[in-house]
Amino acid sequence: MTETAFYYKILLIMKVFLTEFHYKKKYKNAADILTAIFLYTLLTLPSLIYLSVVKIRNFLYDKNILKAFKPRTYTISVGNLTTGGTGKTPITAEIANYLCTKGERTAILSRGYGGRLPNKNVNIISDGTSINYDAIQAGDEPYWLAKHCPKAAVVTCSSRVKSAKYAQSHLKATRLILDDGFQHRKIQRDLNLLVVDAEKQFSNGCVLPLGALREPVSEIKRADKIIVVNKSFDDKHARTFARYLRKTYKKPSSVCSMVPDTIYNIKTQEPIAENIPVIAFSAIGQPEQFYNFLVRYDVMATKDFEDHHIYTADDIKELQKLAEKYGAKAMITTEKDSVKLKELSLHFDNIFALKLKPVLDLKTILEE
Repeated sequence: MTETAFYYKILLIMKVFLTEFHYKKKYKNAADILTAIFLYTLLTLPSLIYLSVVKIRNFLYDKNILKAFKPRTYTISVGNLTTGGTGKTPITAEIANYLCTKGERTAILSRGYGGRLPNKNVNIISDGTSINYDAIQAGDEPYWLAKHCPKAAVVTCSSRVKSAKYAQSHLKATRLILDDGFQHRKIQRDLNLLVVDAEKQFSNGCVLPLGALREPVSEIKRADKIIVVNKSFDDKHARTFARYLRKTYKKPSSVCSMVPDTIYNIKTQEPIAENIPVIAFSAIGQPEQFYNFLVRYDVMATKDFEDHHIYTADDIKELQKLAEKYGAKAMITTEKDSVKLKELSLHFDNIFALKLKPVLDLKTILEE
């Protein structure tokens, strides 16, 4: 193992450990309690400093001391309060496709995190007719959006103001969508959608690094509507949580269910065979929820990579060895991961992707 790979592995272990701590609801033994005491002692001061900075920043925007750019184009923001995946990117895609069917020239604005393109520039990942960059260059999420929103433009830039101006003037956009835009207050929006995971909710209620919150829960006040994402096969808990949010924060709240659609071979598009042993892997914010969708399959082992990880040939070899160790006939990953794997041009034929379909009432969310 190289020195870089060693440090990468240590960082991944630390990230997984902290994520488990952030979302831990019960402490079962003395070791858990002592660990929690240690982490609270270590991380409380950094969290208080982070919280102070966030509160000051939001105060300055709330009082209009810091000015936000107002696009002349109707703007929708889709974002969340926590780190990690809540399902906001598939929801962004559903909204974009819905607007396109209504005849709107829609542009999705993304920061382009994880891509190799210089994000100080405005990068046109897709202009609504053709895709100009691959997943490695664009980043997994912008490329995934470009693939799944064939009639919408996808633009990346570290400055959403710059990309918004470009989309208005050069792409003639009539609708702008800020992907992961809740914390991005430099742009005013006409509709501010907050996405919340029904199971993970608001972690332990603390901001980074003590908890998983980017902002305190009180900032829900900025949302116009809340979308509760259900990633299980039963939406009863999600609907109960949506009712709680509706009553507590006086915000319209609805449920979006992420429904497993198909599992297909990323090279041939053929569906996976039934009743075969598999391994599963991913490089996403909350991998355990992805694995939960595979309960109907014979999953022999799982492998986690860091969120937005760029796969290498060595990674695939490692996964192949893991599959051989457990006698697995296939490897299943997420669609977001699959777009990066396709760029490797390796001779593999046993990697499959799980396609999830978000089910939500877009007419109510966008038009009422």
